[in-house]
Amino acid sequence: MMFTDRVDAGQRLAEALRHLEAEDPVVLGLPRGGVPVAFQVARALDAPLDVIVVRKLGVPHHRELGFGAIGEGGVRVISEDIVRLSRVAQEDLAAVEHAEEAELARQGRRFRADRPRVALDGRSVIVVDDGIATGATAVAACQVVRAMGAARVVLAVPVAPPDAVARLRTEADDVVCLSTPRAFRAVGEWYQDFSQTPDEEVVALLARAAGRTVARRPDRAARATEVLVDAGGVGLTGDLTLPEGAGPVVMFAHGSGSSRLSPRNRSVAAALNRAGLGTLLFDLLTAAEENERANVFDIETLGRRLADATHWLRRLRSAPIGYFGASTGAAAALRAAASADADIGAVVSRGGRPDLAGPWLADVRAPTLLIVGGRDTTVLDLNEHARRELRCENRLVVVPGATHLFEEPGALDEVAGLARDWFTTHLVARAG
Repeated sequence: MMFTDRVDAGQRLAEALRHLEAEDPVVLGLPRGGVPVAFQVARALDAPLDVIVVRKLGVPHHRELGFGAIGEGGVRVISEDIVRLSRVAQEDLAAVEHAEEAELARQGRRFRADRPRVALDGRSVIVVDDGIATGATAVAACQVVRAMGAARVVLAVPVAPPDAVARLRTEADDVVCLSTPRAFRAVGEWYQDFSQTPDEEVVALLARAAGRTVARRPDRAARATEVLVDAGGVGLTGDLTLPEGAGPVVMFAHGSGSSRLSPRNRSVAAALNRAGLGTLLFDLLTAAEENERANVFDIETLGRRLADATHWLRRLRSAPIGYFGASTGAAAALRAAASADADIGAVVSRGGRPDLAGPWLADVRAPTLLIVGGRDTTVLDLNEHARRELRCENRLVVVPGATHLFEEPGALDEVAGLARDWFTTHLVARAG
């Protein structure tokens, strides 16, 4: 079995782990390459993600022979038999442990920053790596996780040699491995792309997962209120849903022929609310203005209305703000985000027309995600051209098989997940 990359491997592994979702597991990724795989697993199971930092303790002058392992929180797993047989002085063994403790602490700070470790006491824990060669690190990880109080340890990897899997079944309560080829030489030969995972990617993925997990806490329940938005003196009806606390808010800009009652945007908004993000769905035009077809393509007016409504929201609530725009609403969102005093944390476009914001694209500073259906070829071309005009952090994601309205099974869920991750990545950090 070949894997395209770690994302593909993680998605396939997640499907094989679906049966564990009911156990409310914690997912731990082994750095560095295991974290991108674990991220996909945690996302699919809606589980918290953390990194499992372990250091194998190698016998001096024979480092490949491990006499134990250490983990964060002072966890030590020592093989007294190997210590006795190695006949190495205790002070030499202590020196190895001291050196590894320093590296353990450095890695923990580097990957997790100031976030606390996810508690494992009494939990089912899934330890994930991108593959196993000898299994030494995986063994150490399983031992450390169990010493941290895990009630059940599951080791999950895309690929490993059969003998390593057999050995690991004595360390974990269960081993889930998608492929166990007999002609095994190295993990990388089973990936089309096995490029090195940099520390920065690990840090970013853990931050994204932490934002999503913190945001979905049940003590941050949202409440909805009908409001009258003051957009530069024009009263516009809206539905404001706010989480408890000072969480970020995403403002929705609807496209031509749509409104704040759009079932598609409401579906996305509900996903954001479940992630602890506030939402404001409102109409950029009055009922009378909507009767004039030209108004729905007046990006200057729509963008100005959105910017004015943003000022109104900031007077009401001091929190990071993002924009979600659909169709022509995406152009309005980018126009508003290009304003000199916008201070918008992130923008997401669903099947949008960013090309209509042409002269303002270069002034957008907010990280921008463009989502287009794979079968919406005309709009895809327009997005590709518009993306080249953007000077901010940006990404274009194509949802395979989806048309303009993302009506295909699972397509809108994919949009909601992409939007949620983009907003939690770029807005939750600002809120903190």
